Amino acid sequence: MLKLKVNGVERSFSGDPEMPLLWFLRDELELTGTKFGCGMSLCGACTVHKNGEAIHSCVTPMRSLSEAEITTIEGLSDHGLHPVQKAWMQVNVPQCGYCQSGQIMRAVALLKSKKNPTDEEIDAAMSENICRCGTYQRIRAAIKAAAEEQA
Repeated sequence: MLKLKVNGVERSFSGDPEMPLLWFLRDELELTGTKFGCGMSLCGACTVHKNGEAIHSCVTPMRSLSEAEITTIEGLSDHGLHPVQKAWMQVNVPQCGYCQSGQIMRAVALLKSKKNPTDEEIDAAMSENICRCGTYQRIRAAIKAAAEEQA
């Protein structure tokens, strides 16, 4: 039996140890904010945090998560009021919106490690997440706005 925390709540898992975290979150815990995109760690739609670091949940096997702390978009803040989420709304980042929970999770991880990132640092950090609608300029602007709010 594997034990982990998801959004601060103790959880246990006794299923297939190769099951990707994404399916545990979506199918078993019904946390559907984390999206399935490519299933091959290429697009970033499935980004969540493991012990504060951004990971792709579609390729993270449950066996690697013993005692881990997982945070999904649902656990980021109450009522969607994390500074990054607020900045996303202020800048009007989403177009179709499908990739945005993964984008937000990656941006939060970036701002934990770099309080005031440059354009180049933002681009490098966010390069693991693809936006099919091409909202990269708005994503960068929202990250800068969130950095200012958190300062």
